[in-house]
Amino acid sequence: MTIAANVGPAWALEVANADSIAELWHQAEDCTRCDLYRNATQIVFGEGSGKAEIVLIGEQPGDQEDLTGRPFVGPAGRLLDHCLEEAGLDRQRCYVTNAVKHFKFTPRGKRRLHAKPNAGEIRRCAWWLGAELNILQPKLVVTLGASALYALLGPKAKLTPERGHILHPTNHPPVLVTIHPSYLLRIRNEADRDQQRRDFVSDLHKAAEFRPR
Repeated sequence: MTIAANVGPAWALEVANADSIAELWHQAEDCTRCDLYRNATQIVFGEGSGKAEIVLIGEQPGDQEDLTGRPFVGPAGRLLDHCLEEAGLDRQRCYVTNAVKHFKFTPRGKRRLHAKPNAGEIRRCAWWLGAELNILQPKLVVTLGASALYALLGPKAKLTPERGHILHPTNHPPVLVTIHPSYLLRIRNEADRDQQRRDFVSDLHKAAEFRPR
């Protein structure tokens, strides 16, 4: 499938200008482009090789990511690592980041519960995401969940029908669509969870085996 014309917020907006991920991260440290910075501990930028072939994009940092300043180190991140290993995809080939760089949450006693970023927050953070992709020039982008897919391709691209497919936006890297690993953690039925995990690993295997046209 080829998506042409308007391919969504991350590509449509102007993005930050930097020569390296390190320089971009330095620019982002004091980001106030949306209000999420007010309650977050710190910005959580992407992590991985500057020569990464594959970029994995999630939704936003979670509680542990917000505290450590590193992406995908909480329960969903550990599950992602296991699934990458099962799929034969070396994480050293990958750069992991999020559509939104600050943790959005709702306080519940001493806990901070995940709150889904809205479209405006995703669009404002495209300033950083688009720049990351411009610098890295990956061979493949993997969107983990609906927010990441929206960040790249806008509202017309839907997760369920595109799940497991590699899309080819005009003049941009191919995009493999799959779920966020946190979805697996929320499935209570063991049989359903096992099947969804197998499907997720299968999607990641497609990324491991991908070769550009």
